[in-house]
Amino acid sequence: MTQLDPRQARTRYLILLALRWLPSGMLLPVLTLLPLERGLTLSELGLAAAAQGLVVFLLELPTGGLSDALGRRPVLVASGLVSLAGLGLIFVADSFAVFALAFAVQGLYRALDSGPLESWYVDTVQTIDPDADLSEGLSRGGTAAGVAMGGGALLAGGLVALGPIGSVEALAVPVLVAAAFRIVSVLATIKLLAEPGQATGWRASLTAAREVPGVITGSLRLLRGSRILQALVCIELCWGIGAIAYESLTPIRMAEVLDDADRAGAIMGPAAAAAWLASAGGAALAPVISRRLGVAATAATARLAQAVFIATMTLFAGPAGLLVAFLACYLADGASSPMHMTLLHKEVTGAHRTTMVSLSSMVFQPAAAIGMLVLTNVAESASVTAAMVVGAVVIALAVPLYLPAYRAEKRAEPAADPGGPATGSVG
Repeated sequence: MTQLDPRQARTRYLILLALRWLPSGMLLPVLTLLPLERGLTLSELGLAAAAQGLVVFLLELPTGGLSDALGRRPVLVASGLVSLAGLGLIFVADSFAVFALAFAVQGLYRALDSGPLESWYVDTVQTIDPDADLSEGLSRGGTAAGVAMGGGALLAGGLVALGPIGSVEALAVPVLVAAAFRIVSVLATIKLLAEPGQATGWRASLTAAREVPGVITGSLRLLRGSRILQALVCIELCWGIGAIAYESLTPIRMAEVLDDADRAGAIMGPAAAAAWLASAGGAALAPVISRRLGVAATAATARLAQAVFIATMTLFAGPAGLLVAFLACYLADGASSPMHMTLLHKEVTGAHRTTMVSLSSMVFQPAAAIGMLVLTNVAESASVTAAMVVGAVVIALAVPLYLPAYRAEKRAEPAADPGGPATGSVG
């Protein structure tokens, strides 16, 4: 198969990324409300959702090592099929046990899905140009993901607003449609993700499986020797806990304000759509800002702004102010995430790329599970706004951890063109 050029790789990356996030966007407005409507308490929801984080924690490194050893495409296809199974379980779940199983299956999906597509794009580009600037492509990826999430959430909100379809309750309809889009995503992955020279078949799979422990060991050795990677992984820990404040608690806060879960679900569809479009805008702005501030400073500033906006969300008693702060939070998140990942990719090579991305996600997912447990209990025992403030504080604590990457970036500046501005270029 002919080697793709960087522009072709970026186009396929953006298409596959959008198809990957569209079904996830459809779940965003309903995934916390549907279990509550079917009888779970807030604490039970937090405990069930924690199963996802536990599975991710256990399987992130093995699945990341498998992707580095076997190839990106087979792992991505497997992740899509697992996601279909998880969506099916969510659709039929009517008890704590089944919801916990559904979240666990979604955790396996997240473990398989975390990293291979981004790693494929970075490796393909750097095969052609080892000194390519990754921040631009990753930022465009953030824009594509944001638009897809926004479109999916908007579609989900519209479906909820239309009401039940036959025996399917309104909050469950988006889950069914998301499964159809996931099938499209799997087929597109098979068609578009080209890996020239990648071995296939059972023998290759067995060989790759034997290589996984060595890949994982090498990645952990790389982490142990890099203060920058250690700091970036710790940021993921704080971010995972704090993300629950705006990802999961906002629909509950909206339902609390409106005193109507179905109306909150219908409103959070368009709101989540607008939020992810704001995230896409933040991702598009990030390279422009980084050319002035640098990659690390842009990531840190945006993350601090996000914490401030989460705290601001607690100050409004009505839906309008809550929604404005919600949008601002996602704008900041969209600007920070691609810069954060640019810093990570700068520190690793293709042999360990997906494993390091998986290690980062391995920290994020259990942290999010812990955040779900802690913040839902704070919300139940104190208030939703108190839980959101706790999440904001945890994210703010991560900001100083960008200092090692910032200092390294400053030390590298004399090697750049003295007449040009600081950039986020990655070698």
